[in-house]
Amino acid sequence: MTQLPIADRMERLGTETAFEVLAKARALEAEGRDVVHLEIGEPDFATPANIIEAAKRALDDGYTHYGPSAGLLELREAIAEDVARTRGIPINPEQVVVTPGAKPIMFFLMLCCLNEGDEVIYPDPGFPTYESVASFIGARPIPVPLREENDFRLDVDDLKARLSPRTRMLILNSPQNPTGSVLTREDLEQIAGLVSGSPIVILTDEVYRNIIYSGAAPSIASLPGMAEQTVILDGFSKTYAMTGWRLGYGVMPEELAWRIARLMTNSNSCTASFVQIAGVEALRGPQDSVARMVAEFAERRRVIVDGLNGIPCVTCRPPQGAFYVFPNVSGLPADSQEIADRLLSEAGVAALSGRSFGAHADDYLRLSYANSIPNLQRALERIDGFARSLLAGAAVG
Repeated sequence: MTQLPIADRMERLGTETAFEVLAKARALEAEGRDVVHLEIGEPDFATPANIIEAAKRALDDGYTHYGPSAGLLELREAIAEDVARTRGIPINPEQVVVTPGAKPIMFFLMLCCLNEGDEVIYPDPGFPTYESVASFIGARPIPVPLREENDFRLDVDDLKARLSPRTRMLILNSPQNPTGSVLTREDLEQIAGLVSGSPIVILTDEVYRNIIYSGAAPSIASLPGMAEQTVILDGFSKTYAMTGWRLGYGVMPEELAWRIARLMTNSNSCTASFVQIAGVEALRGPQDSVARMVAEFAERRRVIVDGLNGIPCVTCRPPQGAFYVFPNVSGLPADSQEIADRLLSEAGVAALSGRSFGAHADDYLRLSYANSIPNLQRALERIDGFARSLLAGAAVG
């Protein structure tokens, strides 16, 4: 049999453990097992009806052909208006690039701005694609720890210690996956003080910006002078329950935007036109569905945080945004990977090991509360029983 050539760089490309655990959970369900899904980062709400109707009308109106690689002007105008209003900075449509989901923005930006050996500072724990893509293209990923004692917010001294003459990108994520932490304006001012005016592009991942439980999540792009070296990554998946629609965007200096659009031309050609029209309706239409979803997430957050803190040897800080909890399970007599594996196989709860999000997260699990309160309560009962069984077994041993 002919052996096909595989590039060495493929060995450096990671994955998202959530999808692997989801596949294992689905396999168990196919065997008749009952599984509570707390692994996948997807709102369990339906896409709002007005957005769906806008997509149907767009199909009837002929939005079934190629569009500009950077995105339809109508959507880029709507995005520019929304970002200008919410971040308090002037934005024009030429600074916006629309992509099929938000991930291409981080991929294209690294391709555009990084040479082999350049350094990328990213949060640990953090979204695994940051490290994966940086490694894939030959850059050097530099993790900066997010510590529980600092509410999982980036510490400016830790950042300062990792900056070097080779640093070319800093990735921020607030509200954060997997911890739910939110950077304060003071945090961002201190970070800006370190990198402002340097040859460092800041990628600020703000896809959970609208899912926050008090106050607001400030953007580093809003600080004086920072918009010129910042790329805002955002999208429709989380805020509007549009994960399967694949619609995201980046807002950036124009000198980057046309280059990112060229990468779109060479890879995807364009984002589906009728989906973009639905995005216009999402931004310009009623926002009451977003408010209802966040209110429901807030109640689920209360249920799961209280429940986890009632389990022996488990502690959990309430997240400030997104829809994940990041409980500390270091008091249990097993590492987080074993706990996650056994929760699925023995207790029927699909969860992720903190290790999936970086080396600094081995004492934690990530649980998504994008599930109903009855299901969350069932999961908590199972986790409680599993934890007590682990502790009892360790005491006997």
